[in-house]
Amino acid sequence: MLIAPLSPAGQLSAQRIVLEVMRLTGLGLAGLFVESRKTSAQAFCEELVVRRELADNFCLYCPRQDSIEGAAGWAQATLTVHATDKRSHLYTREQFEAGRTHEALWNAGQMELVHRGKLGGFMRMYWAKKILEWSPSPQEALATALFLNDKYNLDGRDPNGVVGCMWAICGVHDMGWAERPVFGKIRYMNLEGCKRKFAVASYVAMYPVKPLPSPLPLPLSEHASSASAHADSASRSDGGRA
Repeated sequence: MLIAPLSPAGQLSAQRIVLEVMRLTGLGLAGLFVESRKTSAQAFCEELVVRRELADNFCLYCPRQDSIEGAAGWAQATLTVHATDKRSHLYTREQFEAGRTHEALWNAGQMELVHRGKLGGFMRMYWAKKILEWSPSPQEALATALFLNDKYNLDGRDPNGVVGCMWAICGVHDMGWAERPVFGKIRYMNLEGCKRKFAVASYVAMYPVKPLPSPLPLPLSEHASSASAHADSASRSDGGRA
């Protein structure tokens, strides 16, 4: 069962999930939340509780949580310095959305997002970082990543999704790394690193590029509301004349 569509909407609480993990593993809170995580249960609970709380608090207390201006000073500075660096490839939002880049792995990730509604944590980090690498500016990269995540991901329009994109592109909750073109001091990820992490060829074969799904038709009530709104708008633009 995917937790992503249930927890952000309030149907399943993080507390309930942790209690179930404790029951299934036999670990207490002290055994689950440790500094050196060794088991999948420990890593899962750290992300579920600690990372989730960090995301909630960031979005609650940072007024520019979906903007480059919401990043730490060092990240804003390094992205500004490298904003005009030459990009190896440039793509539009429409090309990103359709999975039409030069890289089969990135395209497969976008297809998983579009047709499955979910990206694994590691793949979403890589996905967002490549949007930064292949966009004309950090601002456009962040806007594209947030748009696609909100539109297709089951945790879209949620603090976890916002901070996931902000971490990858703006270094939120991260530190500065070795400086390089485009990224500056933002953490870098590449294809070779993915190959060491998982079977890239198998993953690409699972998610071939396919056409985007057609938009769902609006319910009749929404059609009526939309038509009424258009009529009101036309009336106002015509000075209210019938």
